[in-house]
Amino acid sequence: MNSNVKTLSATHPEVARGFYRVAIVGAASLKGKEVAEVLEQRNFPSTEVKLLDDDETLGQLEAVKEEMTFIQAIRAEQFENVDFTFFASDAESTLKHWKQVRQAGSALVDLSYALENESGATVRAPWIERQLGQIATPELQPGPAVVAHPVAVVLGLVLSRLQPVVQIQHSVAMVLEPASEYGQKGMDELHQQTVNLLSFQPLPKKIFDVQVAFNMITRFGAESAMSLSDTERRIVNHFRKIAGGNTPVPAMLTLQAPVFHGHAVALNLQLETAADVVQMSAALSGEHVSVVGSSQEAPNNVNAAGQNEILISLLPDAFNDRSVWLWAAFDNLRVAAATAVECAESMAAARPRGQIQ
Repeated sequence: MNSNVKTLSATHPEVARGFYRVAIVGAASLKGKEVAEVLEQRNFPSTEVKLLDDDETLGQLEAVKEEMTFIQAIRAEQFENVDFTFFASDAESTLKHWKQVRQAGSALVDLSYALENESGATVRAPWIERQLGQIATPELQPGPAVVAHPVAVVLGLVLSRLQPVVQIQHSVAMVLEPASEYGQKGMDELHQQTVNLLSFQPLPKKIFDVQVAFNMITRFGAESAMSLSDTERRIVNHFRKIAGGNTPVPAMLTLQAPVFHGHAVALNLQLETAADVVQMSAALSGEHVSVVGSSQEAPNNVNAAGQNEILISLLPDAFNDRSVWLWAAFDNLRVAAATAVECAESMAAARPRGQIQ
């Protein structure tokens, strides 16, 4: 093995007790903050969590495990003896620093999607892996784990649970994308557009290059660095990688919704036989999925915020008994962060103790 690859020595008492050292690159981002919160909630066995980010946030205080921690600069020496590094930054930052992290011997979990096409990288969704009975092969020095897009995770989990009990001829998904998928800058632009519209002021369009406030759109402006069609391609690509070959890919349309946070998805299923909503509800219910009854508040962005659960309601098609609608709402940042931390947990099971030479 490469002599430059290092991990914590077995002489470290933290290692002997099963603790790890963790770094979050992009710690001040929305995803970075969510990863730190999920690490704490799941009691990830860490003795140290380094918060790293760019110059704009250096010295900013963030809470980690009820302790205040400063955000530090991203430097190669910061990754020495780090066991797990989460890239919650933008893709440009990930591409700039990930090889330094790999050289230092840290396992990588990428929430920025920057590494999805790198050799040795694997798009992962532990929720679906458990559903399908897949067991990740332990590796001494695994390639980057790329967190699957949250919409791909949700569609993959829902359809893999329904596949054994209903025969799906065709499915169509309409995805309503929130501004938080584009980080704090996306949230800020939606907020400022809303304020400016109400006060009859010009709209800022640096991020979306189009009006997103009080509007629904299928594509951004020509000057935007982002693309909803690219998002659709990523969702479909990730779905194919995580859902298994027996789960058909739904046709898809992605809309930018004028909401700050939380995905919503309308999924129509065309079945070979009449839809049995009771049977489908029973198949869907379980870990990470809560089926909401007609007497309860319908799933929405607000009641899904901060939850690990995907909230789903099933609606029979009034005009076709072989058709059924699923309305799902979920916290996009929480799904991504939970997926990332669970990837690290599964990699920790094979993380070696002692020095690698």
